[in-house]
Amino acid sequence: MKKSQTFAKQILQFNKTLSLDTLALPTGFKLINPYNGNQKDQVNKITTAFYQKYYNDTKPRRLILGSSPARQGSAVTGVPFEDAKHLQNETGIFIDKFHINKSSSGFLYDVINEYGGCQQFYSDFYMNFVCPLGIAKIKPNGKEVNCNYYENKKIQAILLPFIIESIRSQINFGIDTSVCYCIGSGENYAFLSKLNEQYQFFHTIIPLEHPRFITQYNSQHKDKYMEKYLNALLKNKDYMK
Repeated sequence: MKKSQTFAKQILQFNKTLSLDTLALPTGFKLINPYNGNQKDQVNKITTAFYQKYYNDTKPRRLILGSSPARQGSAVTGVPFEDAKHLQNETGIFIDKFHINKSSSGFLYDVINEYGGCQQFYSDFYMNFVCPLGIAKIKPNGKEVNCNYYENKKIQAILLPFIIESIRSQINFGIDTSVCYCIGSGENYAFLSKLNEQYQFFHTIIPLEHPRFITQYNSQHKDKYMEKYLNALLKNKDYMK
């Protein structure tokens, strides 16, 4: 971490530099960059308010990585995994055209609340994605749907250098690399683990089931998955003291 810069400032600078304008995705796919799109002014207001509230310090944090931002979720607001209503409460900014699986975000909020609340959680963790820009697949009828970086091998190969550089850049914010948490215990975890074997970003990577998988297909076992999340996140909680 650059000692003269807060965690918040480094995140905001990183977001502004995210660009894949020079890379061409296969026909039928497009990238979504909330930090340089039609809503970039609103996204800048949202992210600035959010990160300055929770990350305006130089404290190290552990990294939690999902796969790719949802087309109408984080790819709209610029804040990974955050619920629109909560962001409005936190920043006072009305967020239009924002859609997210409420049961999924609800699960994460339950975890955050059990952990000790937003202030404590964001003091210990920084959340983002293996691919920090969103990907949309365009159907023949013109409709756009979410696409993860690992769903198309050609896209994955194109994005690989960008993914590697993004992880390196974020580690330099002041990330504790003893452990990384991977949201998505299937293909996202497999890809990140293979990448980590080659580049040694983290000492270990802990897989966590995606909240959507839990709430849509295993809701009867929600308590079990909550316990798994909390046990993983609370492990070595005092590592910075």
